[in-house]
Amino acid sequence: MTDKHGAAGGLRGIDLLRSPEYNKGTAFSDAERDALGIRGLLPPYVCTQDQQMDRVLASFRRKTDDLEKFINLAALHDRNETLFFRLLVDHPDEMTPIVYTPTVGLACQKFGHIFQRPRGLYVTAKDKGNIKKVLQNWPEKKVSIIVVTDGERILGLGDLGASGMGIPVGKLALYTACAGVHPSECLPVVLDVGTNNEAFLNDPLYIGLHQKRLTGDDYYGLIEEFVTAAMEVFPGLMIQFEDFANHSAFKVLQKYIDRLPTFNDDIQGTAAVSLAGLFTALRVTGQKMSEQMIVFQGAGSAATGIAKLAVLAMMQDGLSEADARKRCWLVDSKGLVVKGRADVAGEKVPFAHEHAEVKTLAEAVRVLKPTAIIGVAAQPGAFSEEVVRTMAANNKRPIIFALSNPTSKCECTAEQAYKWTDGRALFASGSPFDPVTLNGKTYVPRQGNNSYIFPGVGMGVIASHSSRITEEMFMQSAKSLAELVTQADLDQGSLYPPLKTVRDVSSHIAAAIAKVAWDRGLTKDPRPADILAFIKSKMYDPRYPDYTKG
Repeated sequence: MTDKHGAAGGLRGIDLLRSPEYNKGTAFSDAERDALGIRGLLPPYVCTQDQQMDRVLASFRRKTDDLEKFINLAALHDRNETLFFRLLVDHPDEMTPIVYTPTVGLACQKFGHIFQRPRGLYVTAKDKGNIKKVLQNWPEKKVSIIVVTDGERILGLGDLGASGMGIPVGKLALYTACAGVHPSECLPVVLDVGTNNEAFLNDPLYIGLHQKRLTGDDYYGLIEEFVTAAMEVFPGLMIQFEDFANHSAFKVLQKYIDRLPTFNDDIQGTAAVSLAGLFTALRVTGQKMSEQMIVFQGAGSAATGIAKLAVLAMMQDGLSEADARKRCWLVDSKGLVVKGRADVAGEKVPFAHEHAEVKTLAEAVRVLKPTAIIGVAAQPGAFSEEVVRTMAANNKRPIIFALSNPTSKCECTAEQAYKWTDGRALFASGSPFDPVTLNGKTYVPRQGNNSYIFPGVGMGVIASHSSRITEEMFMQSAKSLAELVTQADLDQGSLYPPLKTVRDVSSHIAAAIAKVAWDRGLTKDPRPADILAFIKSKMYDPRYPDYTKG
């Protein structure tokens, strides 16, 4: 924090106190107050960072409404960045559900009504031909990662347009808190191409363009101009595409995946965290990936992304690609995706198998007898009592992943999954659930949350300067995550490690990513002797520097 323009970024006086990047608030020492011209601008008592933490934590906990907690944390982020990240690092279980899922979904829905201070960049349809100039307006010249959304499919909530900015802001906060990517290197971006959300178009407080979405060549041309300009303005950049609609997500990813290090978290991050959960569940069942039959509630980018990575895992277990695909089935709004159906196209095609027509998930579970069901279609209640009890009848330890978020969109609750299987379910969810006590035993469900995966992926790529992000990297991240689940975790029904260990989890995943980069010749950087130690040495630690030594 003292290297850009000298101590405290070259700021003094009130300008320093108004800079979230350099502000320490009441923690400025007496010597700093004299040296930086802020004597008298602060209360006289010098607090430690821990004392400040106690104050902001007490304020946060006094809020009884999650949206108010979100606003409280956003305000802290806006005035004292270091303290904000210290809070996230020290209390991930409490803070992550607020800065990210599930609360961020509600925050995006209300974004125009709670807006306080701009964060990130808004690149709009009106900026066509001038996007490079817009990017050059960003004050940081060293940006390592952009998370960008067009807001068309925010979580399971649909088209939220420019209000989707809450997603890249939240994601990048987790890149810093979970994996130690320096906040100055993170840039959240919304591509505001309009919205088809009539409620937003009629809301005078909606912050985005009040126009219908761009489509076709105009839409893809804007993305092309953005990516090209971003690569020029920020050399060596990594881009994460986030919450694009199914019809564009794969197309955009495939266009850019060989041009720069890029990935789509909804497709590949979700796939990796889901596969990690499957790997962990198989430690309990004693089965192999090649023995699994998986039915997906959903046939969009998340479902097909998980299915593709599961196929690779089954192939590593000895199956042919064709046989592995036959063990992954999709159920969409019209029923089981099968060959011969007129509407099967795109990424669904490889998973459309020969089978009689099946109209419902319940029927699909009865006839296919899957070992695992994975919900990623944001259809609340899709895992009905009938579906879950059928899974329990067909499997000693049924694997049930209700991964849709926010909580209002989950396929079933943890309590339902355990109750309807007499405690035998191997359960994971996309949103947090409290422990469940059944028949004298307490189960601790954990989220199959992408926050276990994407921060480590980003740090691994940034630290190694990998030129690409590959499927092998996501496979290795899934294996690394699964390996960090302890027997104690399994004994209480947890398929993922506790979120409080996420910094350690992210460092191991980052090391696995970086190792692939060096093994496959994707970086020209010299290979360190100890990759894990190298990664840890690069991780930002949100503690105040002494500006008198800058």
